[in-house]
Amino acid sequence: MVKIEHYEFGKIIIDGKEYNRDVIVFPDRVKDNWWRKEGHNLCLQDIEEVIDYNPEILVIGTGYYGFMNVPREIIKALNERGIEVRIAKTKEACKVFNELVEKGKKVVATLHLTC
Repeated sequence: MVKIEHYEFGKIIIDGKEYNRDVIVFPDRVKDNWWRKEGHNLCLQDIEEVIDYNPEILVIGTGYYGFMNVPREIIKALNERGIEVRIAKTKEACKVFNELVEKGKKVVATLHLTC
């Protein structure tokens, strides 16, 4: 099981490894250097791998200050696929992800590490 150990602006440590670019955290692996088509605006295309994985819950970390936008149509599309969405600033999203993993949930986190 993957565990997020530390997060600060622009840096995250997951299972002892440091990442300095946005990540997608699956229960068993980390996809680093995650880029979004529109930067600070989340699109379905950005999370195709997450949708294919079909988690129970997707935790979206919107950045240290919460600047990444998650359009309502994205949340609706995920909910229609049976995926619950939780959105928070990245520091809080890390905590939520860890708590859900500990509860045995099939959860994925998409984490924007800067603004």
